[in-house]
Parts: sequence; structure tokens; C-alpha cells
Amino acid sequence: MPQRARLLAAQCRPDDARPCDALLRGPRTPAREDALNELHALLLRAARFELSRRRGQLPEVGAAELDQFAVQAADAAQRAVLRGLDSGRDTRRFSTWASKYALIEAGVAAQRRAWRDRKLVLDERPDTPVDLHRALRCALTDHERQVFVALMLNEVPIDVLAERWSTTRGALYQSLHNARGKLRTWLANAASTRS
Repeated sequence: MPQRARLLAAQCRPDDARPCDALLRGPRTPAREDALNELHALLLRAARFELSRRRGQLPEVGAAELDQFAVQAADAAQRAVLRGLDSGRDTRRFSTWASKYALIEAGVAAQRRAWRDRKLVLDERPDTPVDLHRALRCALTDHERQVFVALMLNEVPIDVLAERWSTTRGALYQSLHNARGKLRTWLANAASTRS
């Protein structure tokens, strides 16, 4: 085990992450720099793992570009981990908790790259059931219909849609939530009038 790995392992015991928090937040010292470097290496491994797992989504991406995505994901994950040290997280192992940030960042980067040149399809598919087609047209606003069709019927990743529309995931989740509620109500009323 390299010296830096031993240092981080000694400071970041699996059963108590508080010493690691203090080390990563503390003043700039050689020990802190070593811990930050070790954290970045951990996050980079996690990001590379996630990108290799999603390699099938990115057949046209070369190794250099994939590695660049991994480094960017590790950088973003490290910033998120350092911001999240005061979040009151539970007592999971620090490395597991931190690695999740890299996995998420790498996954989002892979989705965005996979959809970079793809056109967003906001129209319903031809195999959309007739009742759902009517409900989409009658119960929803144009915006809610577009969000529902893109996310639920055409399986556009929410991060991609948020980026293309210059909005947030939260705003899209709210529109999707509203659309689902309206569709449930409309379809239930339509079913009860037929009975």
C-alpha cells in the first residue's frame, strides 16, 4: 500500500469518517495535500469504472476522450465531496460515500455524450395507446406533454433534457409529477364513464 493510501486509511477509518473530514477540511499541510490527492485518485478510479461499464453507450468515443470525462467527473465529485462533509451523512465508509459522487458524475457525462448528436423527439410514438394519446392531448399543457413524452415515452435522460432546455432537473421532475397526476385523474375518469 503506497504511503498516501496508508495515511488516508489511517485517518479515514471505515467506522468513523470524522477524522477524515477534519483532515480534508483542515489547513493546507502536506498531510492534507496527500489526503486530497488520495481522494482524487479514489474518485478517478470510480469514474473510470463507471465509464468502462457504460462503454457500450459510447462506441464512437476514443480512449483519450473517455479519460478526459473520467478526470472531469473526478474533479466535480471531489468538489461535491468537500462541500458535503458537513451534510450529516450516516456512518457508511467514507470511500463508499465519496465514490458515489464520482459514479453519478461519470454516468451523467456518459449520458450527455451519448445524446450529444441525437435529436430530442418530443412527439408521441406511433404505438402510443389511444387512451393515453387522448389523455396527453386533453389533460396536459403543451409543456407537460412534451416533458412526459420525452422522459417517459422516448426515454430521454432527464439531465440531457435539462441541459438542452436550459432548465433544472427539479423543474422537469415537477412538470413530470404534475403530468402524471393529471393523466391518472383523466384516465380514471375516462374509465369510469365507459363502465
